[in-house]
Amino acid sequence: MLDGFKSARTKEFEMTDLGMLRYFLGLEVRQDCNGIFLCQKKYAMDLLKRFHMENCEAAKTPMNTNEKLQKSDGTEKADATLYRSMVGGLNYLTHSRPDITLSVRIVSRYMHNPTKQHLGAVKRIMKYISGTLEYGIQYTRVKEFNLRGYTDSDWAGCVDDRKSTSGSVFDLGSDAITWSSKKQETVALSTSEAEYVAARAAAKQALWLRKLLTDLCCKQEEKPEIWCDSKSAIAMAKNPTFHSRTKHIDVQHHFIRQLVAEEKITLHFCGTDWQNADLFTKALNQAKHYYSMEKIGMCKHGSRGGVESDPAYVYGYSPTWHSYVGNIIFLFNVIVFICLNKSEVVSLNLGTF
Repeated sequence: MLDGFKSARTKEFEMTDLGMLRYFLGLEVRQDCNGIFLCQKKYAMDLLKRFHMENCEAAKTPMNTNEKLQKSDGTEKADATLYRSMVGGLNYLTHSRPDITLSVRIVSRYMHNPTKQHLGAVKRIMKYISGTLEYGIQYTRVKEFNLRGYTDSDWAGCVDDRKSTSGSVFDLGSDAITWSSKKQETVALSTSEAEYVAARAAAKQALWLRKLLTDLCCKQEEKPEIWCDSKSAIAMAKNPTFHSRTKHIDVQHHFIRQLVAEEKITLHFCGTDWQNADLFTKALNQAKHYYSMEKIGMCKHGSRGGVESDPAYVYGYSPTWHSYVGNIIFLFNVIVFICLNKSEVVSLNLGTF
């Protein structure tokens, strides 16, 4: 079928068959019997060489759990041009490295007037990358093909303005296809409110993803599931009662109530130990950081599936911009996952590409 398609298109257009996809906009694609592996190893190596950090000592995690960055930290000013260049390079790397998304977003807040401490935080991310060059996302076949999201928040995490951070990650039964880490626009007065605002943002993303999947001939029969580790936030979304805890919250955030009432999404509670979005809201210790990576499909190429590749085994832990190019890579991730798990999609859509 594929040969017939290529033959037909070759007759109409001037085309060159480059064989199996291996490289796409800086994204490396490795296809084998285990599935499809996406990474940016070459780009990461070039980035390290560009800033003379290819031989640096590797860091275990991208962020120090005991360090909170702020605008005025008392240290000297850093080279702003160098700082912006390093952060910009790391930002592109987040397309296949969700494990550094939060840390890159945090250092991006200080592009205007960076200090030595801020630059040190950026270099720590670089050191972490140097020790995890082989990591990427492994897409494998799954039995379930349902849209599922996880949402979390870090209440008052920003020292400068005390705003919270929203984090979310979505998968189609197994491996992450899209993720987000973003500082909230308003100050939340409680952890419940911060979680509520984060859940609303995730709900909007879920609606868009469901529409996208429908356009790709992968209509979701089941409602999107959103998992949150705050029972209070879930209660606020399901109970429209106007009271002192919610009357000050901006109207836009109550959009999630409508979605729940109309049964367009379902909200579920999950314990903190099973919260996949933790990686996008706060700095984690080494054990939990690698465990969270494994949960969303990150691993070394060829290591997925064995107990030795599970950080829970290795570290003794038991469960507990977006630019145009970025949008293309995200869509590519979705299509890769769909084609891997839904072979009929290929036959349905080949004629429209």
